[in-house]
Amino acid sequence: MELWQMAVVLLAGIVAGTVNTVVGAGTLITFPLLVTLGIQPLTANVSNGVGLVPAAVTGAWGYRRELAGWWPTVARMGAMSAVGGVLGALLLLVAPAETFTQVVPWLLVLAAVLAAAQPRVGAWVRRRAAERAAGADVTETTHTDLSTRPLTLGLALGIAATGVYGGYFGAAQGVVLISLLGILWSSDLQRANGAKNVLAGVANLISALIFIVGGLVDWRLAGLIAVGAAIGGVIGARVGRRIPAALLRTLIVVVALTAAVVLWVGD
Repeated sequence: MELWQMAVVLLAGIVAGTVNTVVGAGTLITFPLLVTLGIQPLTANVSNGVGLVPAAVTGAWGYRRELAGWWPTVARMGAMSAVGGVLGALLLLVAPAETFTQVVPWLLVLAAVLAAAQPRVGAWVRRRAAERAAGADVTETTHTDLSTRPLTLGLALGIAATGVYGGYFGAAQGVVLISLLGILWSSDLQRANGAKNVLAGVANLISALIFIVGGLVDWRLAGLIAVGAAIGGVIGARVGRRIPAALLRTLIVVVALTAAVVLWVGD
């Protein structure tokens, strides 16, 4: 890999770390780039997953205030995400490499659809929260009770399922998570976003450990992405609320669909 290519991968890691913290689809930045540079899709996915772990750590730390008082619940949700991450990573390792190559374009299309649909889901969540608040007895119900509910079995199973997806591929796992959390856990979207960073990070970390043991990691790529992602995680936590969501969402959709087409044409 030439010096300019290493610089591009590092820059992509910064952008991906920022996007992961704000929206949750940083893989759609780094994965297509690695494939374009000639890296095999399976190696690119594994190395990218390992490299993005620091962004999850810095992003979760940046949202710690939004999760104050809710860490026990987040920890229980994290356990479900970890179980899913293990299953997803093992599925990736035991399935034939050709299967991953065939499945990934469809996952990219799914990620693009989810990213595009996120505003409608968010609007529905806010309307639902307003309706609950209007019908609640404010003398007996606190604001926290209105905005955030206890962990349910359905939500736990949903988190485990997204963990499987995150361990296998992970693109737009955060988009799925924030929609799921916003609907079934908290209408406070900043709190849901903070929990999203933790849960996606847990699945990412667990799957990364399995990939390392499996010996499939390209450490040069993973290292470059890791440095960039750690920087991006800090940036995303600090200035994420100022970045136009529509701009990020458009970028995610375009990159995902372009990458899917490139992979289909390559086959």
